[in-house]
Amino acid sequence: MAVHRGNKKEETRELMSLALYNTLTRKKEVFQPLQEGKVGIYACGITVYDVCHVGHARSAVVFDTMIRYLRYRGYEVTFVKNFTDVDDKIIQKSRQEGVDIADITERYIHEHDEDMDRLGVARPTFAPRATAYIPDMISLVEKLMDRGLAYEVDGDVYYAVANFPGYGKLSGRNLDEMMAGARVDVNDRKRNPLDFALWKASKEGEPWWDSPWGRGRPGWHIECSVMSQSYLGDTFDIHGGGEDLIFPHHENEIAQSEGATGKPLARYWLHNGFVRINSEKMSKSLGNFFTMRDVLAACHPEVLRLFLLQSHYRNPVDFSDEALAEARMAMNRLYSALKRIKELLALSSADAVDAPESSGQNGDLQERLSKLPAQFIAAMDDDFNTARALGHLFEVVRLVNGFTADRAFVASPESVSILRTARETLVDLGSVLGLFLADPHVYFQQDRNREAARRGLDAAEIETLIAARQAARLEKNWRKADEIRDILAAREVTIEDSSAGTTWKFE
Repeated sequence: MAVHRGNKKEETRELMSLALYNTLTRKKEVFQPLQEGKVGIYACGITVYDVCHVGHARSAVVFDTMIRYLRYRGYEVTFVKNFTDVDDKIIQKSRQEGVDIADITERYIHEHDEDMDRLGVARPTFAPRATAYIPDMISLVEKLMDRGLAYEVDGDVYYAVANFPGYGKLSGRNLDEMMAGARVDVNDRKRNPLDFALWKASKEGEPWWDSPWGRGRPGWHIECSVMSQSYLGDTFDIHGGGEDLIFPHHENEIAQSEGATGKPLARYWLHNGFVRINSEKMSKSLGNFFTMRDVLAACHPEVLRLFLLQSHYRNPVDFSDEALAEARMAMNRLYSALKRIKELLALSSADAVDAPESSGQNGDLQERLSKLPAQFIAAMDDDFNTARALGHLFEVVRLVNGFTADRAFVASPESVSILRTARETLVDLGSVLGLFLADPHVYFQQDRNREAARRGLDAAEIETLIAARQAARLEKNWRKADEIRDILAAREVTIEDSSAGTTWKFE
């Protein structure tokens, strides 16, 4: 099995068994890709008619972290995430604004990419748009009709659910029970209330494409069947998305794809839990809807990532100002450790030496640090358990803080080696979670700027006051320095003086 490229680190990255919870089988299974060392993943993307919200952020961060981890383990990952660029909501938006549909889709694809870039979510290998695959969708619908799995009524084409024996296997729903509980469908042209649209006849003012059934456009579900198989083949490794897509979207994808090919669509189905706002489901109608842009204006992107990764991906997360504030404190603690390490190494005169064989307390510390990567891997191998993996990052911080707080600490070659090991461990493992991508000083500057803006303060003015205080201290004008400190304290700004300089933070 594949190992992460590197040298001595490979010993800690030897692959144990990566276990994934498969929605299809409702159990954890050992992950075995179709092709040794390679992984194909498809995740359903957004419908581009509005800006992204924190629910989109949750799914994006979840799959970005999975992909980062698989690549960390040495896999070559092909990740496909689509854009739905023709849909009722897009058409409605274009009518409301009096612009062409392409104007709407281009705008929100651009907005999506900007938001994801800020969140540190890597671009997918391929990001296909539905409208580029209309001929392939028509071909798939024709194939389903030839196999008796679809029928046409006045330009609309429907999937005949009752003719596909496996319908309901992903969601665990029984077809007879669904039929018994189905409401009377106002579209009495369907043979079965559960049948779903593969192709829709165009209405006045709607976009359309020519087809054997007349002018029309594809149904929502058909696009993902076509785009996933276009890039990844009839059967691929992992299909994912939010749990709200299990039924009917992913269930219908399976019916379409497997009905046409007779082969399994994906071997592993992974779904992330919902985002709740103050314990309620996020909804525009409830007024508890938060865009990514709003959230990232108030907190550093890595704070949002940390918040989203503190829970296992299959569990729901409860979003609130308090929860985000706690995540900010936790992120600051992690970055504070990196900042402390950086400052101590900068002040040390011992450069780039391999420490001699250690003994005693320092030797124990080195040993404990050396075990943490394997523990991190074990957590991530357990169905991408980021909550437990984060615990090992905080263990590094705890060890570093205890080590550097020791009055007997000196910048010896041995202590420098320990600090370098701790920094390397934090940065290496943190990068798997999309964390520690910024310099610690830059992170804290950005964090202070956001917090100042949230409190209605001017960060530049605070910096000016701090510079004036430093000048007063150099002139030994202690009274003026104290006066400035009091002004800052009134604004809940705490000054921290050290041999590395003066920094500040909000209380």
